[in-house]
Amino acid sequence: MRAAAFEVPGSPEVLKVMEVPTPQAGPGQVRVRVKAAGVQPYDAAVRAGWVPAGVTDVLPRIPGNEFAGVVDQSDSLPVGTEVLGFTQLGAYAEYVVVPADQVTPKPAGLAWETAGGLTAGVQTAEIAIDNLAVGPQDTLLIHGASGSVGTAAVQIARMRGARVIGTGRPENHEHLRALGAIPVAYGEGLRERLAGLGPVTVVLDAAGGEALDLSLELVGERKRILTLVEHGRAAELGVRVTEGVRTAERLGRYAALVAEGRFAFPVRRAYPLERAADAHREIETGHGRGKVVVVVA
Repeated sequence: MRAAAFEVPGSPEVLKVMEVPTPQAGPGQVRVRVKAAGVQPYDAAVRAGWVPAGVTDVLPRIPGNEFAGVVDQSDSLPVGTEVLGFTQLGAYAEYVVVPADQVTPKPAGLAWETAGGLTAGVQTAEIAIDNLAVGPQDTLLIHGASGSVGTAAVQIARMRGARVIGTGRPENHEHLRALGAIPVAYGEGLRERLAGLGPVTVVLDAAGGEALDLSLELVGERKRILTLVEHGRAAELGVRVTEGVRTAERLGRYAALVAEGRFAFPVRRAYPLERAADAHREIETGHGRGKVVVVVA
């Protein structure tokens, strides 16, 4: 099968389309003919040389841990079932094999590109909001609120009754306002801009660096700060990282909401498999609204 993979870790240029063995589904597994796969910073870290826990050091390695497609091998689901799901690696490929409990049926009204990139955004966001115990009493500050996780987190927090402040570029402020957040430009002067919006009680950091440093000053209880990007500093600072597991139930719940038009999850750009390296270049800028995906078929 064709896959976007790398033989030597490095910059985006190492990611190339190559022929690799086609996986076969075993008992309790499904093989999915992939239509689209989401692209995220996790994938870029893998490509750059990070090896997730439990992964054997086998190359070439295929990034991608979220996907949508059609079941073509299974002992539990009918062949032809349209699904979306999640895995650890391997989604930038024509076929991916996962346990059957890691997929959920794709609603008919959900576009393939949206389905392929949905899991990381909504699952990470809900796990983070759960970890922080965000509720009606809170004002939640989200650094980097216009990305896929931020977009989902704004809506989930608003559904739980919280007041939300979201940082982003000025061109993304209307997007954030439409989601229910109070938009604020990030960068120099952020502290002063936030001062006029009242006290912040909880922070979700999708930016890191100075944004996380400022968060430590804004919220006294560090367990009410969660960073999605500064994993290396989290323990020494005493702030949270996400703790929880992805589930097909959660993914199916949000897929239905998006298909019904009750939850916004915009796709920023879709790249063909041959341009997976360009997709990585885009996500590594750290800017942009919505999700980047790779279209496989």
